[in-house]
Amino acid sequence: MASVPHIAVVGGGSTGTGIARDLAMRGFDVTLVEQGNLTHGTTGRMHGLLHSGGRYAVADQASARECIAENRVLRDIASHCVEETGGLFVKRPEDSEEYFQEKLQGCEDCGIPAEVVSGEEAREMEPHLARDVEKAIAVPDAAVDPFRLVVANAASAQEHGARVETHSTVTDLLVEGGEVVGLEVEHDSGPGKHVHGTEGGTEEIRADHVVNATGAWAGRIGDMAGVDVAVRPSKGVMTVMNVRQVDTVVNRCRPKGDADIVVPHETTAILGTTDVEVDDPEDYPEEQWEVDELIDTLSELVPMLAEARTVRSFWGVRPLYEPPDVGSDDPTDITRDFFLLDHADRDALPGMTTVVGGKLTTYRMMAESVADHVCEHFGVDAECRTADAPLPGSEEFSVLRDYMDEFGLRSPIGRRSVERLGSRADDVLDTDAPNPVVCECEGVTRAELQDAIEQSGSDLNAVRIRTRASMGNCQGGFCAHRMASELHGEYDEETTRRAWDDLLQERWKGQRHALWGEQLSQAMLNYALHATTQNRDSDPADGDGVDFAAFDGGPDAARTDGGNRGD
Repeated sequence: MASVPHIAVVGGGSTGTGIARDLAMRGFDVTLVEQGNLTHGTTGRMHGLLHSGGRYAVADQASARECIAENRVLRDIASHCVEETGGLFVKRPEDSEEYFQEKLQGCEDCGIPAEVVSGEEAREMEPHLARDVEKAIAVPDAAVDPFRLVVANAASAQEHGARVETHSTVTDLLVEGGEVVGLEVEHDSGPGKHVHGTEGGTEEIRADHVVNATGAWAGRIGDMAGVDVAVRPSKGVMTVMNVRQVDTVVNRCRPKGDADIVVPHETTAILGTTDVEVDDPEDYPEEQWEVDELIDTLSELVPMLAEARTVRSFWGVRPLYEPPDVGSDDPTDITRDFFLLDHADRDALPGMTTVVGGKLTTYRMMAESVADHVCEHFGVDAECRTADAPLPGSEEFSVLRDYMDEFGLRSPIGRRSVERLGSRADDVLDTDAPNPVVCECEGVTRAELQDAIEQSGSDLNAVRIRTRASMGNCQGGFCAHRMASELHGEYDEETTRRAWDDLLQERWKGQRHALWGEQLSQAMLNYALHATTQNRDSDPADGDGVDFAAFDGGPDAARTDGGNRGD
């Protein structure tokens, strides 16, 4: 073993990047590998709720207490990732009064600030709530940007010396003498795919300890070492609406079930969610009935959702874990708590630890627990500092600063930029070069895009998760080609076109179950923009009788017969 232990962390979601940050801050040599972009798995497919703990205050009070504790920590260390929306648990006439009182008492028992408000007071807070909502419990729920949060953790890990590799798939664990000693990794080829510039191929990463933080994929990593990690993946479908129908997190006050929450997130509202146990975390896309159920049921709380435009839908898989001595036929009965599996003690396989379960709100606490375990294993005396040290971008940050004059950005573009960049706004936006808005829906400027490209290379989906460009109402219709053009000069045409193709494919895949009404019209407009005006369908127009060269001579030269114009 080297004088400084080398820890390999598998998984680039909130837990994996949180572990990498914590271990790097404690002085370990850390390598993190992720099979896709950061947030590729469950983290990038959640509804954006920063839990107050209210959702678990009746059925899972241990998780509720963890949530309220970490809710407070993240508001402090990641202020640029959190919007303090507040939350309401609303009661309709058909909902149980007994359960309402149990929820209120549970919040008190768990130390969650909670206040009963009347239906009228709730509608003053949220005017679009249904008229028959009787009352509500106000709690300190919030909205969190998982992409920004994970990138900030990865950036902090790098600042403390960690190596972060994305698009790097673990193909095998190295087991020698009955001990895990490292990973075999296949790096995807192509410039810009990796933070440290690995240009493809297989690499053996030797490590003194491996941490399996792959969430719903933890069982696959366990299989490579011959150990069983009994993850029970549970699929949740979510739907993104075209605008923010609410500015407060709205929960249905009833026992846990499907379609019971609306989360305001940036410029949209996200409806959630379903809870269906699946076998494969990658092979269960959403179905039309799930989207319909979300809209129909949540319209009982916010009636205008029934007529609103649905932008896209997506699904994530919760990495639920059930200890071997516990049996349940219903995944909704499995605790949302997390578990640390020491494979040396549990399976007589030293060299690896797995962390499973939990949720994004408690990712930092989970990471601290794993880092404490690793420190104990190696006899390292180093305290955790992640609950106090601000994440990059959140230091001395206030969204109330007016950047309109200072950086020549018109409001609300300046405000949105500063919300995303936090304390890095000065460095990124203070430029003498032209800084037009590239993505109007999300208010993303060229300076932000170029900053993201410097961090992530030519991968436009990595740029997207850093800036939210292409994630607004048009879903890239008006900005995807502009984003691709920002690669010009640094990357060749082949790389740029591949990055453009990848971005358009990712934007399209979530719209399949949202194609009706106005969203169908938007999709057809996007097709016209991409396939025809930019010729992305590669139609040579042969046989159409169009003489494109004639257009060079102006409108008169383009006439082909009496009155028809070639323009």
